[in-house]
Order: sequence, then C-alpha cells, then structure tokens
Amino acid sequence: MREVGLKIRMAGMAAALAALVGGCSSIRDHRGYLVDQTLLDSVQPGIDNRLSVEKTLGRPTFVSQFGQKDYYYVSQIVKTPPFGKPRTSEQTVLRVRFDTADNVVAVDKRGMEQVARISPEGDKTPTLGRHRSLLQDLFGNIGAVGAGGTGTAPSGPGPNGS
Repeated sequence: MREVGLKIRMAGMAAALAALVGGCSSIRDHRGYLVDQTLLDSVQPGIDNRLSVEKTLGRPTFVSQFGQKDYYYVSQIVKTPPFGKPRTSEQTVLRVRFDTADNVVAVDKRGMEQVARISPEGDKTPTLGRHRSLLQDLFGNIGAVGAGGTGTAPSGPGPNGS
C-alpha cells in the first residue's frame, strides 16, 4: 500500500514539474508579411508592373515616402523568453523598385544584417532644462507672475499698459 502511495506522489511531482517547465518556454511570434518564395520568384524585372506586383504579392507593408514609390514587404520572427523582452530573431525586408513607368526594375531581399542593436543608457531620457520635483511643478508659479491683489496696474507698452 505504501508503495502505491509513493508511486502516485512521484507521478504527481513529475506532472507538476512538467507543467512548470512547459510554462517557461519562449513564445515565437510572426509579424508582418508572410514570404512565399514561389510568389516572390514570379515577380520579374522588366515584365511586371506595379499592378501585377500588388496582385501577386498583395499590398505592401509600406511605400517609400521620398523618391520613387518603392514597395517594401517586412516580415519578422520575434521570440519572447519567459519574463524577458521580445527580440527579433529573423527579419526579411523585400524591396520592389519601380521605374518612372511603374515597371519593376529590381527585387531586393535583405535580412538580419540590416538590424541595428542599440542599448540605451539608463531608464530616463536626458532633457535640457530644469530638474524640478512634482511639488515644485505644482506650486512653483505662485508669486512668480505678480503679486495678486496689490492693486498695481501694468505699465509700459502693451494692450493694458499704454
């Protein structure tokens, strides 16, 4: 009888351990455009135009704002470890360039080599100006503009002083 209780307790501990370990796995998330290599290979420079690219690849993630109106298709795989910040593990940027007649000139594909990793200093953004506390912000202007109720009228040039 004692042996059966020990086996049940061990099975319960194993199930609890499996539940704990399963809850600590990373989350993998896809964001943006789903790259289909077959469709991408079907876009040919000199043959396709802006309309055929939209019908083949769909609407772009964004269109360039300056110069030629190139199409960009962005795809990312983001991994989020347990209790951690999300990090981009894979990225693909497709750029479809057009000429002035809206015909495809080239299709460029970039990956993670274009991603810049930055690490900001500290948790506050430095700004120019005074460093004041909340109470100084709330009560700092009392008496600064003029003493109210003193009966002095503004003088000098201006809408009420001349």
